[in-house]
Amino acid sequence: MHIFPAIDLYEGKAVRLLRGDYARMTVYSDDPLAVAETFVQKGARHVHLVDLEGAKSGATPNRSVVAAIARNTGLFTEIGGGIRTMQTVQDYFALGVDRVILGTAAVTDPAFLQAALAAYGPRIAVGVDVKDGLVAIQGWTETTDQTLESFCARMQAMGVQTLICTDIARDGAMQGVNRALYGQLSRQYTVNITASGGVSSLDDVRALRALDLYGAIIGKAYYTGAIDLTQAIEVAV
Repeated sequence: MHIFPAIDLYEGKAVRLLRGDYARMTVYSDDPLAVAETFVQKGARHVHLVDLEGAKSGATPNRSVVAAIARNTGLFTEIGGGIRTMQTVQDYFALGVDRVILGTAAVTDPAFLQAALAAYGPRIAVGVDVKDGLVAIQGWTETTDQTLESFCARMQAMGVQTLICTDIARDGAMQGVNRALYGQLSRQYTVNITASGGVSSLDDVRALRALDLYGAIIGKAYYTGAIDLTQAIEVAV
């Protein structure tokens, strides 16, 4: 299982939100590139980036930071947040990003998703954010009437190879990962599943590895010291 340490970007800084609430933001670093370089020193090979401003606005205000990380660290770099046009997808790939994550657009614009998949295949992932069993969009500020199960089934049928599933209720809360949710997804679908939200301990990492997931994203637990990144990578193998 791959470990994706996360950097959430806001105004050029590395931050974390509690349960997706922009009013409950903690700034962890003014230098996201330095954070990513520390990931490398600790043995990471991947990084998960989210442009929190872009998630709400659909713009790419942190693109220079994303480019610096993609070009200077050697990490497999994936980016999500506000990617709603093919031009934005192309721009991120031109910056050196390895994989682009479509979230809101995958829900609201299936034609765009299909075009992106046709053009880039496995370099396109879909982020599905779930709140009370329903899919949330627009930076988690709006809940749709689509169930997680129906959405995942549709994504698999469209040819999506990687789904990044975030349990909003657990995100940043340090209450442990929703093992039942990810176990169900792993059994029910053949796509690569990455768990996001609530990975708070090495036991969580072990549990997700036992579920044969593709990946796990570690955010707040890294920044607070609850999880040692080097140990997490070793446990995940």
